[in-house]
Amino acid sequence: MSTTICQVMGFLVSSLGVGGSIMATAMDTWSTQDLYDNPVTAVFQYQGLWRSCVRQSSGFTECRPYFTILGLPAMFQAVRALMIVGIVLGLLGLFVCIFALKCIRIGSMEDTAKANMTLTSGIMFIIAGLCAITGVSVFANMLVTNFWMSTTNMYQGMQNVQNRYTFGSALFVGWVAGGLALVGGIMMCLACKGLIPEESRYKAVSYNASGRNISYRTGPYKGGSGYEADPKTRKGVGYDEAPRSEDGRRPYPSKYDYV
Repeated sequence: MSTTICQVMGFLVSSLGVGGSIMATAMDTWSTQDLYDNPVTAVFQYQGLWRSCVRQSSGFTECRPYFTILGLPAMFQAVRALMIVGIVLGLLGLFVCIFALKCIRIGSMEDTAKANMTLTSGIMFIIAGLCAITGVSVFANMLVTNFWMSTTNMYQGMQNVQNRYTFGSALFVGWVAGGLALVGGIMMCLACKGLIPEESRYKAVSYNASGRNISYRTGPYKGGSGYEADPKTRKGVGYDEAPRSEDGRRPYPSKYDYV
């Protein structure tokens, strides 16, 4: 029962993680304009992985997608790739995990097959969670670097107006989603051990001889000129080794029958 609960909980937690990764990737608030030095402004800017948006004080919001790929920084494109890979692996893990649930019976699927599928889905969830956490962390590192560079330029008077961007809500959603997917994958891997049937585990097997123990004793070698009959069964000159029937007659005549 504990194995089933662990498997179901891992599936639910991983589902929340994958859903959170999808939501974080689609959000436009990966970076938001810092209003620390200028709290009153007529324009508020925020950016996502796919487009940048501008919200005016009147409430009108205009978003413009990124029409080019080559013009974006390499790290920005790497973040996109990590999030997409994490989502694809998470969806595949959910699809495999549905058929691996112990409470669902599909045909004559054995417990060993369910255990292998559970382990596979768990590994997929772990990789998906790591991809999401890595992608969000890389983007956050880019924001921190640009923030301090912009702050330095502002204090040195190199530029009159410099917009600084800080962490948006999508980053926190991505961190939480990646952690949930990672925890769900670990739970699925732990549930895999309980699904392995006891009969499939290796056990010590003892082999016994089918026949009786036969001891062989050697004696002194006695040479001879040829084949000799056993002295206990030797009957004389007319001894014949042909088998006899129950009435004492041989099934076929021997040379001694005509003597």
